[in-house]
Amino acid sequence: LAVFLATIELTVAQNEFPGVRRAKCSPPSGRVQLYEGHDNVLMKRLQALRTEMRRRSSTQSMELDAYLVPGYDEHQSPFLMEADQRVQFLTGFTGSIGEAVVLQRTAALWTDDHFLAQADLEVNCAWKLFRKGERPTITDFLLSELSPNMRVGGDPQLIPHHQWKNLDSDLKPGVIRLVPINRNLVDLVWGYRRPASNAPKVHAVRFAGETWATKVAKLRADLTAHRCDGMIVTSLTEVAYLLNVRGSDIPYVPVFKAYLLVTHEHLFLYTNTSRITHSVSTHLKTHACHNANCVKLREYEDVWRDLRTLSQHWQRFLVPGPIVFDTGASEAIHAVLPSNIILERPSPIIFQRAQKNDVEKRGMRQAHIKDGVAMCEVLSRLEERFLAGDVITELSLAREIDHARKKQNNSEGIAFPTTVAAGKNSALPNYTPTNRTNAELTESMLLIDSGGQYEDGTTEVSRTLHLGEPTKEQIQAYTNVLIGMIRLSMLTFPDNLKPAELDALARGPVWGSMNDYPHGTGHGIGSYSSVRESPISISYTAKQRYTFKEGYFFSNEPGYYKPNAYGIRLENVLEVVDTGKTHPTGYKFLAFQDVTLVPFERKLIDRTMLSVPEIKWLNGYNARIRELVGSELKRMHKMDAFYWMMNKTSHVCESNCASFAISTFGHLSLANIFTVVLLLARFTFN
Repeated sequence: LAVFLATIELTVAQNEFPGVRRAKCSPPSGRVQLYEGHDNVLMKRLQALRTEMRRRSSTQSMELDAYLVPGYDEHQSPFLMEADQRVQFLTGFTGSIGEAVVLQRTAALWTDDHFLAQADLEVNCAWKLFRKGERPTITDFLLSELSPNMRVGGDPQLIPHHQWKNLDSDLKPGVIRLVPINRNLVDLVWGYRRPASNAPKVHAVRFAGETWATKVAKLRADLTAHRCDGMIVTSLTEVAYLLNVRGSDIPYVPVFKAYLLVTHEHLFLYTNTSRITHSVSTHLKTHACHNANCVKLREYEDVWRDLRTLSQHWQRFLVPGPIVFDTGASEAIHAVLPSNIILERPSPIIFQRAQKNDVEKRGMRQAHIKDGVAMCEVLSRLEERFLAGDVITELSLAREIDHARKKQNNSEGIAFPTTVAAGKNSALPNYTPTNRTNAELTESMLLIDSGGQYEDGTTEVSRTLHLGEPTKEQIQAYTNVLIGMIRLSMLTFPDNLKPAELDALARGPVWGSMNDYPHGTGHGIGSYSSVRESPISISYTAKQRYTFKEGYFFSNEPGYYKPNAYGIRLENVLEVVDTGKTHPTGYKFLAFQDVTLVPFERKLIDRTMLSVPEIKWLNGYNARIRELVGSELKRMHKMDAFYWMMNKTSHVCESNCASFAISTFGHLSLANIFTVVLLLARFTFN
């Protein structure tokens, strides 16, 4: 009966989802769609994968009717090294968000709404396109295309365990089967031309603040508290953090491909051992390692054999589960271990890493001073060049910002692709300029979202400028966003407060104008690590029990987006600090300190909308920029940037500016008063 009902459901659903309409994929009547050039290369890859689907099989020796190509690597990383960009290899799509499904007679790609136009341009007409996060989902599509008893294959190393379980359940076991294919079929098509990994390097204690042995000891104490014999560390940022080793395998995130097996008696690092340098080997004490406080090197693929063998001696074993931005371990990790010994919990390393030590805190502050120098240098030149009539595009400005960061001390590049969004492009919250969308800067809104990697910290900052004369509506919208940012920054609160409970502070002014922004207000940020880090996520839709702790760093990024017109986003990184005071119930009072030091756009601020405490905050913030960034600019003899910064951060009147001027300058001559008025017009609001 179940099979019969499913057959009816699937028959009705057939061809229900044609995908996004693609003009280039509708040839005139009677003409056959032809594939030429690179499209022909991609078509051959798709055909080769279908051949592998027919040839390859699971243990039941049956062909596959569908094959999943997720946008993950084995560690579910947010960015991918070149060798793991399987969706791009197969489809030609170069966007950062994409996952695909291939059937024998059709194929489909899901991507974020922002990337649809790019996907339409890059992907040939053998593919249907769908919006990620909307119906149909991959499950919907498979149910509409497949019949009972058909088989969907996937590489269990690339799919998080909880996603595998959900998909398996949704495909109605016994009707459509989800089967693990342990040898990746896209890799078989790709062959030995896949790029190799890079050599990692030691992250010095002068930046890390504590030795890897100390960190491992803390982790083992956590494992003891959970009564676990060990754990498998699957997240690349956690491996890098725990061992004080960084790499360059993945763009923007300083990590290297590896698993780490931690028990009370051993540490096993599974990686490409040929890439381990002498300095890293010495750092990890790998030579003649015979105790618990050294690292034994293993080849990357040996992790599966060791987990299968060693797990026979374990009673309980911690496997990372999903938490906020981390998806947890893959299905393959769960499948290789006896289910009765698995304790699935968020990795303890996440919480240890989030609470920066004193050295890391100082490093994060210093990194943001350097970031402020770089941004002031670029933005001061931008205004000068724009007024001079130079042609500046989104991509050319993004390159300038990246270059300015790379010139700073201890710079390790950028933390994510730099966004420069001009005019209507700024209304797209996830916009990143490409050669196709690259717009010339005009007298309009300009949104810049960028960040840097330094050995002493990771930065992220968003600023919105206007290169002409803003409208009253734009000034009001910008000021509302700024007020929301300030209110969150000013907060003092007991340490049992959940991050989601703070979201209304930042969104309140935007809500007051009957608007909202389609992204979270904040997320955790690492120290020379990922720019997006668990466990902190400030969003009223988030359901989490985790709270702030002294030493956490996170972003504060409210926004406003008017469709097809303009967008505004302001972002600072905040440090959680202990006030030293105690709540009547015994909880600690915590507060925030902004570490980002980049001026706001004065012409977009309506001073009359700010309360006196908010103006005091703004003046205090500007004073810190002048003190910390200004001293660096002068030391580096970047005087044009210094004077630009001083102009942008001059004092804001806290009450009636006219009364202040009369009482202060009433004794001056008319000519002198006129001079003062000109100065005030230059350095104050309204």
